[in-house]
Amino acid sequence: MASQVVQFAGLSDRDRKKVSPLPELAEGDHVELHVRRRDGKEQTLSLPPAAVSAVETLLTRLLSGKRVAMLTEDQELSPTDAAAILGISRPLVVHRMDIGELPFRYVGKHRRASLGDVLALKDKLDTRQKAMDALAEDTEDLIANHGL
Repeated sequence: MASQVVQFAGLSDRDRKKVSPLPELAEGDHVELHVRRRDGKEQTLSLPPAAVSAVETLLTRLLSGKRVAMLTEDQELSPTDAAAILGISRPLVVHRMDIGELPFRYVGKHRRASLGDVLALKDKLDTRQKAMDALAEDTEDLIANHGL
């Protein structure tokens, strides 16, 4: 059964050529979204600064040819979806759930973890990986420059 939790969207090459990036925004700039409906009616929505930042990031990624997915922090993910975000295998995600590194709950027989918990684990794993990379770099330096 395919998961529908994480759905990616992207722009075609033709659409990317039609859309121009947002201009550089300065402190205090105000951004509005103009909607023109099929019946000709128009509506203007004022975007708060946090939404502007999200829209700016979304457009930047889409215009660079990347596919994006929007998720909420409290959204629940299957182990398969969590594995995709963490960049590890599904069995390793289940193991991390079993040993308590990734909180989860059962929905029937199925495990579910919140996106917030998955991202917290990702941050922990990324920090650990950076430390291991720095240690490996130091080791290579010791071998190359000090003959150890």
